[in-house]
Amino acid sequence: MGEVDPAFIQAPEHRPNLSLVAETQGIPVIDLSSIHRHLQNDTVSDPPAIEGVVKEIGRACREWGFFQVTNHGVPLNLRHRIEDVSRKFFSQSLEEKRKVARDHTSLPGYYDSEHTKNVRDWKEGIDFLAKEPTLVPISGDEDDDRTTQWTNRYPQSPPDLRETVVEYVDEMEKLAFKLLELIALSLGLETKKFHGYYLKDQSSFIRFNHYPPCPSPDLALGVGRHKDPGALTILAPDEVEGLEVRRKSDQQWIRVKHIPQAFIINIGDVFQVWSNDEYESVEHRVIVNTEKERFSIPFFFNPAHYTIVEPMKELINEQNPPKYKPYNFGKYLVNRKDSNFQKRDGENLQISHFRLPSI
Repeated sequence: MGEVDPAFIQAPEHRPNLSLVAETQGIPVIDLSSIHRHLQNDTVSDPPAIEGVVKEIGRACREWGFFQVTNHGVPLNLRHRIEDVSRKFFSQSLEEKRKVARDHTSLPGYYDSEHTKNVRDWKEGIDFLAKEPTLVPISGDEDDDRTTQWTNRYPQSPPDLRETVVEYVDEMEKLAFKLLELIALSLGLETKKFHGYYLKDQSSFIRFNHYPPCPSPDLALGVGRHKDPGALTILAPDEVEGLEVRRKSDQQWIRVKHIPQAFIINIGDVFQVWSNDEYESVEHRVIVNTEKERFSIPFFFNPAHYTIVEPMKELINEQNPPKYKPYNFGKYLVNRKDSNFQKRDGENLQISHFRLPSI
């Protein structure tokens, strides 16, 4: 990427102000070892053994929107393999990587700032669908009922990339379903309350991120501040720290400390609506530096495209009325994809657009 092109310089309000970053208190770290022993097949063999973990999950979702998990059950050798194929892919020439470039019609494929022109993030990436094909609306227009199929664009090299991605996605789904159960319990809901939004179809995907060293890190961000539109994100970072979370208590940016083998979890817009604002999707961003490149692999656990997202009926009553009107997740996702691919004059669609007026 070389020098910072003026076209990709962040607007002043989005540039990193390192003086605002606090590192005195990190996001919660939660040990899941007891879960594997006592929560199996929707049966809790020892309720007191997982009660503490459920409370920790609830507190983290309520106060941070982020947490890290250890002893999660994902094989370490698979973590190493997925990181290895990611690095090998990005080490190829730009010409080779662009052979699987995405376009405005589909999510999967490779992209970089110079290729998409409008993307102001200092990074390159490639997306792979968890389920192939994935059925999605053809547009974000509420009056357009047509659907289309997205399919993956796998590169020829490295040759074991496809096999590794498929295996890794399977492990991510296992962990994601377990997290869904814990979050459901933390909200006082039945264990498998959220499973139905994923069992037949889902629009989940995995992303490889590469953040090259940036000659002017004070002018650009790896990823600008944003919130995730889906339900859950499971992030596998490397040892180079760069992810920052906006702490809810004081709005300061907190650098996420690296914990070997841990995954970083955050709830997205869908869970904010499902919980009727009990849990909040929180802003985060990625800082780059001049010397070190950074790699990360997020898994975005998204419901089926036809899911109507609305507050859970068990969580609303006269004292706590619904705060959002229902919306179609697939159309929301497609609208966000389109706004990321091409510059728009208006504000990108946000869940705030579905918020009901306070009574």
